[in-house]
Amino acid sequence: MKTLVLAAGLAAAASMASAGAEKYVLDASHSQIVFSYNHLGYSTTYGMFSGFDGEIMFDQEDPASSSVSVAFPVKSMLTGWEERFGHFMSADFFGAEDDDLVTFVSTSIEVTGENTALITGDLTMNDVTKSVVLDAKLNQVGDHPLAGKPWAGFDATTTLVRSDFNLGQFAPFVSDEVPVMISIEAMKADGSAS
Repeated sequence: MKTLVLAAGLAAAASMASAGAEKYVLDASHSQIVFSYNHLGYSTTYGMFSGFDGEIMFDQEDPASSSVSVAFPVKSMLTGWEERFGHFMSADFFGAEDDDLVTFVSTSIEVTGENTALITGDLTMNDVTKSVVLDAKLNQVGDHPLAGKPWAGFDATTTLVRSDFNLGQFAPFVSDEVPVMISIEAMKADGSAS
């Protein structure tokens, strides 16, 4: 009986701990993922994803209890050159279909400073799921001056290894390591408790 009471108490404590998390949804017009790679030693080439959806369960009092999930179509990639986009979507790289998604779902958050954290999560890309760590920073949280509702902004960085996701064509001549910069804004979801 004591074990049952203890288990019930722990379950209640766990649910109370996560009760502080509030749902924020990404502002697609101000959320971007920029990646770069070295091309044959001659240049650094950039690409981008923008306009994607996602949600953050944000607990300001206990950031380690927060979570994030994001999904976007592979074919929403912006390369700045139509032929490059076509090559990336070809069998050499993604072999992308219209409904192929890139997804990220956090599995843990380690707070490292007043406004910084390491966000570990499962990244699924090209039908491969790998654990990645985002080095994240809270830029600002407060009422948006134009929207008049709670808003939050975050930046994060990581480095992906293309070949880990079966995208290693032309490595090492085209760098296998791909630095990624992320900047997102998120607004408190309508109906979320304050």
